[in-house]
Amino acid sequence: MPTAVPYLKEHETIARQLVAETRRHDGLAPLDLEQFWADQEIAIQDPFGTNIPQPPFGAILTWETVFDELGIEENVWRYQHDETWQLELNRAFNNKAERIVGRRPLPETLPPKEHLWPQTKGLADVFEARTVWHDQSWWIQQSAHTEDELNALLDRVETRNIRDCILPPNWDKEKNRLTALGIAPPLYRGQRGPVTFATSIYGVENLILLILTNPDLAQRFRDAILRTILEIARILDEEAGYDPQTAPHGWGWADDNCCLLRPEMYEFFGCPILKTVFERYAPNPNDRRFQHSDSDMAHLLPILAQLNLTEANFGPTLTVNEIRKHMPRTIIDGQLAPFTYSRNEEENMVLEFLRDFEMAREQRGLLFATAGSINNGSRLTGMRLLMAAIQHYGKYA
Repeated sequence: MPTAVPYLKEHETIARQLVAETRRHDGLAPLDLEQFWADQEIAIQDPFGTNIPQPPFGAILTWETVFDELGIEENVWRYQHDETWQLELNRAFNNKAERIVGRRPLPETLPPKEHLWPQTKGLADVFEARTVWHDQSWWIQQSAHTEDELNALLDRVETRNIRDCILPPNWDKEKNRLTALGIAPPLYRGQRGPVTFATSIYGVENLILLILTNPDLAQRFRDAILRTILEIARILDEEAGYDPQTAPHGWGWADDNCCLLRPEMYEFFGCPILKTVFERYAPNPNDRRFQHSDSDMAHLLPILAQLNLTEANFGPTLTVNEIRKHMPRTIIDGQLAPFTYSRNEEENMVLEFLRDFEMAREQRGLLFATAGSINNGSRLTGMRLLMAAIQHYGKYA
């Protein structure tokens, strides 16, 4: 179980009954698909809405789940680089999905290559970190290992021409061509969070010791990260034709490793970066201010609450009640444990929805989703089971 919070006895009975009914129908949970998606369309507009029929559903399967669903060996590299194979798998997945959950969630076409903008570089490139493929994913490699190396790296970062660093040589030519076609350039509105990024660049233990023993250098590191983020965003806004007054609002972070810092350490290193970026790119009450940290975040909730997050996705060790105590108006993406989903633990999947809905019923604001990523192994029949639990036992009125 993902939490020490006990399940209600009536919830256990409901979960057993729903799973039993599902198994009597060849693994397809009882569900009015048309009605579910009609209610979903209303609910997703505002999870806090007083008139929504049910909490919106966010555990919709993604491309990461095609492998087990289709019974083939996981090969993320090929999926990402062999477009013909990717679309073939997507179509096969969608054929199953349409029958089981009433939707075709994966794209079956790709934009023409001549409509794609050239790839820009990012924060890791400015900090001279190589990105390598390992164990079905990309990993940022450490670019400084000692304080002397970090000082030297920061000397280079602080004097670097960011525009020349991040824009490819053919940028201006492609900008003229694509702009004439009416294809807008990409903006920069999301980033690997400051602590996760810093631990990638300098190492986990190194960063913790740096903050504890050399706060001046840690502050210099922090400020260099912040300045570079703001400069990359400013340049890409400018390339898209925006100025600070007209630039679109909203920002999201993915910072799993921030859980490694004690509150006072996070308040010193991570929080100032989030605060400043939000002030620049999400200053209004309804602007998107999002944080994903699928780790044990209880000790940092009071600090993050000061940032007025509008949406958050934290790890499964937290409950809806714990998050809501600190963040009364934050949309909670959760709190289904990702491995409950990917291991297809049917009764526990229903129990975790019933638990979360019970906690969210009064104040609302729950987007029922995984407390973290959706992993390969999560099944379309499991997705349908969760949809059925919402439809039958998750009505607000």
